Amino acid sequence: MSNNRSTDNKLTTNLMNPLRISTLGRLFALRELAIILVIIVVSLFLVFTAPSFLNTSNLSAVAIGLVTDGVIAIGMTMVLITGGFDLSVGSSLALGGMVMANLLHSGIALVPAILITLLVSAVIGLINGLIISKLGINPLITTLGMMGITSGVTLVISGGYPLSNFPENFLFIGQGYFGIVPVSVLLMLILVLIADILLRRAQWLRLLYYIGGNERAALLSGIRVDRIRIMVYVFCAALAGFAGIIATSRLGSAFPLAGKGAELRVISACVIGGCSLKGGEGTIMGALLGVLLMAIINDGLVLLNVSIYWQSIISGVILIGAVTFDMLNQKRSQA
Repeated sequence: MSNNRSTDNKLTTNLMNPLRISTLGRLFALRELAIILVIIVVSLFLVFTAPSFLNTSNLSAVAIGLVTDGVIAIGMTMVLITGGFDLSVGSSLALGGMVMANLLHSGIALVPAILITLLVSAVIGLINGLIISKLGINPLITTLGMMGITSGVTLVISGGYPLSNFPENFLFIGQGYFGIVPVSVLLMLILVLIADILLRRAQWLRLLYYIGGNERAALLSGIRVDRIRIMVYVFCAALAGFAGIIATSRLGSAFPLAGKGAELRVISACVIGGCSLKGGEGTIMGALLGVLLMAIINDGLVLLNVSIYWQSIISGVILIGAVTFDMLNQKRSQA
């Protein structure tokens, strides 16, 4: 018994070792710096090949367009750090938007409607987390099944038709401005900043890296792995629901197929930003930079009149390239 306690103490000490955390921080910073350099290079290329890239209206459109993926990326980063992933975020976005639309049409006030929508979305994450943690079902199967369920529920609720005609105070969330800054972009930046600081500084969130890096060691050190994993899936689903609220407000309509493909875009952005599919690595800021890079690339393809079919191909290539880079990096670190 004393040997087990001694082992637990050593593991906990290693987890909280400031030197280790500092080293991780430096590695993440290097990855983020590399992404910033790539963003600058791609932007400079577009400045010379597509002069309209620097137009205020275009830059504003890019910023507003990446908000939903940026919000989802916050939760996805935390899920990836623990060694999991969530393929149901896109359908959760659509369901969140549809629930919000129905609540507003029912005469419920804005704030209660937002809270109820977030609660419904959080329940999706709770179910995902319970199935994965308590039943031991693979995250791929669990979240893929949940994607189908939530998509079906959204279609049942909507009857396959979009909903529109919302009050002005709701539309302000996605269409309003604070000065020259879109409200939706400001909300995303606030969420990203808070989440990034907490993930870097809060001791209880640092446990996510430990779980993703070595789950068995985390269990031996007394960390409540299941509880933390469930919490992370709840948080991710709630953010997907909030992204659905923003998307519905921005478009002025709730679409039953909104969010289609968002899960792959967000996972790609997170991996580009430094997250590992094996867990234990990643930052919120890095994920946001990944989202920004993909948004700039997609915008550039549109400005250069590249066919939408080629855009899908290029997005797929980026995903495969990001995962390949991650796998090679893992092998290099293990060598």
